[in-house]
Amino acid sequence: MKKRLFALLFLIILILSACSSAPKSGTPIKDFNYTDQDGKPFGLEDLKGKVWVADFVFTNCTTVCPPMTANMSQLQQDVKDAGLQDVHFVSFSIDPVIDTPEALKKYGEAFDADFSTWHFLTGYSQKEIEDYGPKNFKTIIKKPKNDDQVIHGVRFYLLNKKGEIIADYPGNEDVPFKQIVKDIKAANKQ
Repeated sequence: MKKRLFALLFLIILILSACSSAPKSGTPIKDFNYTDQDGKPFGLEDLKGKVWVADFVFTNCTTVCPPMTANMSQLQQDVKDAGLQDVHFVSFSIDPVIDTPEALKKYGEAFDADFSTWHFLTGYSQKEIEDYGPKNFKTIIKKPKNDDQVIHGVRFYLLNKKGEIIADYPGNEDVPFKQIVKDIKAANKQ
């Protein structure tokens, strides 16, 4: 009887530990150095020692990007409301020819982005971002020929202070805002 009880208790602890908040380490991403909405260089080095959330959007998007960007804006506000400091947000443009720094700035302003912690990035080729996203974030990015709508994933990615992906969440609908904030808090303590 005691062995069964011990086994059951061990199993419960194992299950609960699997359900804990953001893990301590994750999948590291490759270095990058691109251009932000102000035309300034911005890269992984600027995010060193910071917890951050990333997504992939484009300003010309007619489907999932507007709700994703509205949700990222809500998340930025939730993080502020939770009193969390120095949490950053990065939106990689997946249509860099169209998405100039000026276009990204205007797009971010339309969603009340606080540019002190939210960085909209461009300054690379279409091929570069189509390689970078899948290799580092395991997401699809593909601009079809003869179409202005880019095919892409709709996840939000949480990265720890070491630039490692430690969790991802739906970004366009049913966004688990409370869980993301909880995971950001946990990652900030590490």
